[in-house]
Amino acid sequence: MLRQLSLFLENRPGQLRAPCEALARAGVDILTMSLADTDQFGLLRLVVRDAERGRRALEEAGMVVNVADVVPIEVDDRPGGLAAVLAALDEGQIGVEYMYPFAAGPRAGKAAIVFRFDDPPRALAAVQARGLRVLDESELVAKKL
Repeated sequence: MLRQLSLFLENRPGQLRAPCEALARAGVDILTMSLADTDQFGLLRLVVRDAERGRRALEEAGMVVNVADVVPIEVDDRPGGLAAVLAALDEGQIGVEYMYPFAAGPRAGKAAIVFRFDDPPRALAAVQARGLRVLDESELVAKKL
């Protein structure tokens, strides 16, 4: 099992930065994350190296953190890999509340994170203006070949 950190964020620009910076200041590496939103707030779920240190860093930054156990399951990286796991869970009458992947990037030492923006053209312009790489599907697919 892994320990997952969860916190609510106001649904407005800039709110995701604070927990990421708090973890960075504490030297806590984010292994994977998921952000789900509603009209009024977002729910950030994080798996980090050293969950206890991560929890402390977030709480010291003034955030309310919930800690829960989550179960990582290896999935074959092929068509039907996830379906096989879900079939096993279904046969056991086990419901899935949510899930999110660990990501691997197309280049060594890089990760890939998928974002959804409310204004994609402005977001693209902003990240490209800072020299950040926007990946396309062919790069991600090429890594898996």
